[in-house]
Amino acid sequence: MDASYTLVSGPPPLADYLRLRRDSGLTPKTAEQGAGAIAGSWTACHVVAADGSVVAMGRAIGDGGWYFHIADIATDPAHQRHGIGRSVVEWLVADIRARAPEGAYVTLVGDPPGQRLYRSLGFEDVAPSLGMALPNH
Repeated sequence: MDASYTLVSGPPPLADYLRLRRDSGLTPKTAEQGAGAIAGSWTACHVVAADGSVVAMGRAIGDGGWYFHIADIATDPAHQRHGIGRSVVEWLVADIRARAPEGAYVTLVGDPPGQRLYRSLGFEDVAPSLGMALPNH
């Protein structure tokens, strides 16, 4: 990530959270869902461009003991391919490693566009385990 971007500790404002999810191709969320996600984060960061606009974000949820899940890695499409997403994930992992007890288990769900990045940062498939979700009602 070049010097025209600044990584900021903490979540982005709610409007930026919702916009980044939508614009980066993640499932859009309501304001109520976004507010809960931000409030429930164990750690979070966002990236600001030189013009002051929020262009990327990421967060982790966790129990503070051994389990941490990285979520909402999103970069504005106009700012992708500049190493911003990598910087966000590296910052989150470093923050977890610095503040969590030794032996923390860090997970994420790697959608196809991000899998190469996550593997390059040391994340591995958990096969034969399989990620599962309860469908929305």
